[in-house]
Amino acid sequence: MLSFIVRRLWQMLPTMLGVVVLVFVLFNWVGGDPAYLLAGKMADTAAIENIRRQLGTDQPYYVQLGIFIGQILSFDFGNAWSTGEPVSQIIASRLGPSLTVLVPLTILETVLGIALALAIAFVRGSLTDRAVMVACTVGMSISILVYIIVFQYLFAYKLGLFPVQGWGDSLGENLLRYALLPIIIGLAVSIAPTLRLYRSFVLDEVGQDYVRTARAKGLPERRVVWVHVLRNAAIPIITHVMANLPALLIGAFLLERFFGIPGIGREVILAVERSDFPVIKAITVYVAAATMLFNLLADLLYRAVDPRVQPG
Repeated sequence: MLSFIVRRLWQMLPTMLGVVVLVFVLFNWVGGDPAYLLAGKMADTAAIENIRRQLGTDQPYYVQLGIFIGQILSFDFGNAWSTGEPVSQIIASRLGPSLTVLVPLTILETVLGIALALAIAFVRGSLTDRAVMVACTVGMSISILVYIIVFQYLFAYKLGLFPVQGWGDSLGENLLRYALLPIIIGLAVSIAPTLRLYRSFVLDEVGQDYVRTARAKGLPERRVVWVHVLRNAAIPIITHVMANLPALLIGAFLLERFFGIPGIGREVILAVERSDFPVIKAITVYVAAATMLFNLLADLLYRAVDPRVQPG
């Protein structure tokens, strides 16, 4: 197992280097000269050159690339251009609110998706199965903006059950008061595609030989589905969940924006609007690194769950 982890980490290095070079090229050659953005329209040549010296953009490209790699290794991307706040501090402060919404949402989505997929496996091909699939298709066809507007109007504005916007200082207050409606909306949006996908995973396993063998031995259908089928269907489910975790941090920007949640997704939108390159570059690199680490974790869980994979 240790050799597998070391081998995978070693394989990540060229991928990560490729991401770093791509981000560097995009922001230095395609993104334009940041000195003009910071200096403003009325700045003279001397002010622009001074900003270039401060940013290091007057150096050769290989020197700038070395500085960028050093920033990544030291977790120090300097200060945000728009606010002057350290980028590392911005990301650290925004990560908590995002996780407050995304961790409960991911857990509920996964648990409910698995439970409903297994329950539908009992009645596969029936009218109930077809009705649920039609409902999922309809749910997937509705934009998340519609969910946000309707839920905010009905549950927050008309019924007053939740605040429309806001964020507190304590985890309990945020989780039970401010994050609850965004979690419900996120669950309403994601449960339909998740259920359809997990149902296909379960039905793929239902027709396998080991399931027919288990039934031939006289095992109850409930045990066949919840024990034998679930163990093998968990393999693609784990891969799906782990692959989506980093993207959720950015993908929830609409929820964070509409509900005033100071999370990573909202910070990305603000950074793009302000052309705040240090923040965008830092989040891009961190999300890429998190994606590779979660893929490694998915492989480790895959090896632990799949009985066909030998340890070592």
